[in-house]
Amino acid sequence: MGAFGEGAPARKPKNFWPSAKRLFGLMAPYKIRFAIVVLLVTASVVLTVIAPKILGQAMDVIFDGAIGRSLAQFEGMSLADVAEILRAQGQDDFADMLEGAAGIIPGVGIDFARLGELILIVLGLYIVASVLMWAQGFILNRIVMDVIYHLREDIEEKLHRLPLSYFDTRQRGDLMSRVTNDVDNMQQALQQAFSQLVQSLLQIVGIGVMMFIVSWQLALLALIALPLSAIIAGVVGSRSQKLFTQQWKSTGELNGHIEESYSGLELVRVFGRDKEMLEEFDKRNATLFSSSFGAQFVSGMIMPLMQFVNYLQYVLIAVAGGLRVASGTLTIGDATAFIQYSREFAQPLGQVAGMANMLISGVASAERTFELLDADEEEPDTAESSLPPRTDGHVAFEAVTFSYSPEVPLIEDLTFRVEPGQTVAIVGPTGAGKTTLVNLVMRFYELDGGWILLDGVDITKLSRADLRSKVGMVLQDTWLFDGTIMENIRYGRLDATDEEVIAAAEATMVDRFVRQLPDGYDTVVSTEGGSVSAGERQLLTIARAFLANPSLLILDEATSSVDTRTELLVQHAMNALRTDRTSFVIAHRLSTIRDADTILMMENGRIVERGNHEELLAAKGAYHDLYMTQFLGGHEEPETDSAVIGGAPMGSLAPAPADDSGPAPA
Repeated sequence: MGAFGEGAPARKPKNFWPSAKRLFGLMAPYKIRFAIVVLLVTASVVLTVIAPKILGQAMDVIFDGAIGRSLAQFEGMSLADVAEILRAQGQDDFADMLEGAAGIIPGVGIDFARLGELILIVLGLYIVASVLMWAQGFILNRIVMDVIYHLREDIEEKLHRLPLSYFDTRQRGDLMSRVTNDVDNMQQALQQAFSQLVQSLLQIVGIGVMMFIVSWQLALLALIALPLSAIIAGVVGSRSQKLFTQQWKSTGELNGHIEESYSGLELVRVFGRDKEMLEEFDKRNATLFSSSFGAQFVSGMIMPLMQFVNYLQYVLIAVAGGLRVASGTLTIGDATAFIQYSREFAQPLGQVAGMANMLISGVASAERTFELLDADEEEPDTAESSLPPRTDGHVAFEAVTFSYSPEVPLIEDLTFRVEPGQTVAIVGPTGAGKTTLVNLVMRFYELDGGWILLDGVDITKLSRADLRSKVGMVLQDTWLFDGTIMENIRYGRLDATDEEVIAAAEATMVDRFVRQLPDGYDTVVSTEGGSVSAGERQLLTIARAFLANPSLLILDEATSSVDTRTELLVQHAMNALRTDRTSFVIAHRLSTIRDADTILMMENGRIVERGNHEELLAAKGAYHDLYMTQFLGGHEEPETDSAVIGGAPMGSLAPAPADDSGPAPA
């Protein structure tokens, strides 16, 4: 991990089309409803593309009536006779137009009855088409909302199936961006871009057919725009897709930095790193600005270029259509209808280009989301065995081998045994593998070799839920959820009654300070603790573990954030919590573990010494050196009878069966 928690480099994004295909494939379970949407859109498009043709007929009625009125002096004559007279007068163009206009009757004006009928038909077509479009929009939006709803569920379930190592190697801000921002962007792309694309593509087909019906010569001229539009969309679209991918990657990195800045604000202030954090923010913000500006600029070029092609098409059609009307080979109504078709033909092409911006951005977000969904999961539970609700707590490590990275070995051929009820302290320098040891017991990571047995059962044969239900953990870093104190304690056992929660609080000295709060157990706390202090937050986590009533207890520097006065208050509670339980205690303060049944001294993933406090001091090995370093170095004063493990006085504990020599398992 780089400076300021920079995450691992993102993998190379997938190609556009595979990701787009998978994105739209999310709608596969809704084939019937989607078919209804397509039928409604098709019907709406058919009605809207027929309307200009009928409107052209109305224009012919007006034009024929106006010309017929102007030929009143030729009333009763046929158009052929009128055309012959006009040619004799030198009006050849006018005569050609009359010969091609079968609807003109000399001396007869506009047929308003027919005109009104045609206008009503057109209005009816547009009204029905609008209703159908509203209906398809309603159904399609429901489909998209269902897709996104289930996608969010899939992501949530996926997160719970991912191993802890996945989260160790990624920024939380980037992960949150994939789960929230990217999914929202996918929803927008499906709701707006997809709906518009379906309609626009059908309009292109329908209008294209009508254009060929009206005039195939003009239609061929209009189709010149298609290859030009395709080239523009392909060249510009592929470039903008890469920029959008970079934009959302940069968004995740910036979110990660912001999350780190706020969650670690106190640390930033303590070390005076405000300037450095601001510089890093400016750097990532500039990267996001550059990628976002580039993506919007490049994708924004599509619409102007498409408009230029449309204007070029319009000029060609207007000139060619006017010449055909003048020659009598095309009626003025058909010419009007074709010009309207050409404009409507350009509109869906422009909409497709406009939606490309949103669609490309949505596919870029889909790539990032699919990367999360495709990540390697935890090995599936076999659940070949099970344990009773209450176990003895016999733990055995047999030839255990584990490393976070194959290139860097950590724990190799580790073997030891813990008898039921024993307290085992694990000490050693930072990076020795102390926390890793208890993480392996919890199956947060899977072993590379060997076995860990709980009451003689290989933990890999147990379901993770069954195994973890037998273990209680109190960590150095306290974590409270947004909710009341009552809800936070009950998290240890969700079916616990209010009376059981209060009893656990009383046993762990939580009740003492909760009663002093204005809202008591209904006091709302947050991730940062809210109205309770750091020591009180630790007490709440201890009460949570007490309520869970585990068979195996893990204390990872559980009293490190508790002051001396508070530590005295929890001594009795921790004593009660540890009674009849096998306990693992990770400690840096050696004074707190002097009375442990067994002390494991670890270095570089290996147990270099094992025994009780007196035996290890007498051996004058690594433990002796570490112990002398702490006390003689002035870090803390030696303790006598008040020595505690996890806040509980070790001298007051009932003796537990021990095997200080740590024999190898049978």
